[in-house]
Amino acid sequence: MLGVLAAGGVVVFYLAFDGRHSRTARLDGKYYEEHALTDKDTRDKIVAIEVAGIITSHDLDGAGDLVERVKDQLELAEKDEQVKAVILKVDSPGGEVLASDEIFQAIQEFQTRSEKPVVAQMGSLAASGGYYVSAPCRWIVANELTLTGSIGVIMSGMNFRGLMDKVGIRPEVYKSGKFKDMMSSTRRPEDVPAGEREMMQALIDETYATFKGVVRKGREASRAANKKSGHEMDARELASDWESYADGRIFSGKEAHRLGFVDELGNFDVAVKRAKKLAGITEANIVKYQQPFAFGNLLRFLGKSGVPAMKVDLGFDFPRLQAGRMYFLSFNVVQ
Repeated sequence: MLGVLAAGGVVVFYLAFDGRHSRTARLDGKYYEEHALTDKDTRDKIVAIEVAGIITSHDLDGAGDLVERVKDQLELAEKDEQVKAVILKVDSPGGEVLASDEIFQAIQEFQTRSEKPVVAQMGSLAASGGYYVSAPCRWIVANELTLTGSIGVIMSGMNFRGLMDKVGIRPEVYKSGKFKDMMSSTRRPEDVPAGEREMMQALIDETYATFKGVVRKGREASRAANKKSGHEMDARELASDWESYADGRIFSGKEAHRLGFVDELGNFDVAVKRAKKLAGITEANIVKYQQPFAFGNLLRFLGKSGVPAMKVDLGFDFPRLQAGRMYFLSFNVVQ
């Protein structure tokens, strides 16, 4: 673990090790350390992979691209014959549409190629894109108090034309077609071309339909796999009216279990037991992959500069939402 202390303008770095066994693996020029979180008398392993915070392809914390980290860890788990299953630890309000879909695809392909089960373990929050990345998993575990759902798509922007008129600023726009400046923040509402709002809504609806398809296909595929392996009786089937709840609302893990969005209620230990059962093993060590500390990455992160701003700590970092970009994101984060 890396610690940073700052006092009198002096920054002190210190490293702490938990003393447990670790080894290093190389993947496409990148190094990952495998840390054992348990020490049981077995060679079988279950890998814990975290999807925490906003799901994005941006580097928010100096640790690199979240999507690439998840893909790398799945590849390492696939190549290691001693790894029998993966637990996806999800604690996220969602994020970018494309980033969420890339993780979804990676999990789906991993399970197909390796035939190793992935169990999603939802933490405090697994909403919108957080549920999207959980949907392809063979099994989904949530706490009764987990906040999940928020199945939907959101795109937002702001219009500054009224403010611009007050201060005497007038935009000059030259474009090749009447829809080239869609969602412009400098147009008067009455200047929006006929049909533009309908076009934007159609785009949202198309992506929303994809989200619902991911939920349906993911739950059906996991149920089919569980039936094939004899675990069907424990799994939950989507309620017949599940789509009426896929309207953006957030619900508890208990309600998600009732509706069939999750298979089981419990914590990380429950997810571990389920992963062992699905993998057909009686014992396993829990391991995680972590890129070794590099001063270069830290200095690049600390070297990022920007305009000083007041921020409210919501418990996680998230990028500035860009107008015209779609997100699988819980609405409370957009505000």
